[in-house]
Amino acid sequence: MMQTAPAFAGRTGNPFVRAEAWLDGHGRKAWITAMVAGFIAFWPIGLALVLYMTMTGKWAMGRSSRMQRRPMRRFGGTGNTAFDAYRDDTLRRLEDEQRAFEEFLQRLRDAKDKSEFDQFMDERSKRDVPDAEARADA
Repeated sequence: MMQTAPAFAGRTGNPFVRAEAWLDGHGRKAWITAMVAGFIAFWPIGLALVLYMTMTGKWAMGRSSRMQRRPMRRFGGTGNTAFDAYRDDTLRRLEDEQRAFEEFLQRLRDAKDKSEFDQFMDERSKRDVPDAEARADA
């Protein structure tokens, strides 16, 4: 949704507020033109406009209305049935490969955990054997 300037901004008040309202009324291209003109006239003006446009989100002005007219389809149909079938098959294959790889990684983690646990138990049993012999001798 585009922001609209207050109705009084165009008639009275601060000249910067009036300039902002005028530029907002003409859209993002007007802001970019003002920025380029600012760089040409005196580079700090252009830099100040870049910073202001970044801080207030003027770079994205007017994009929402375009997005509503032509929605971006993430994985919707393109109209080309051969390409859609190829894309769906490739995505399905990639998802299967990802799932198989995650299962492989989980098996590796489980095997590592088991070997570390077995090693711990072996070290513990070796440590406990001398203690048992010392108690038996006493």
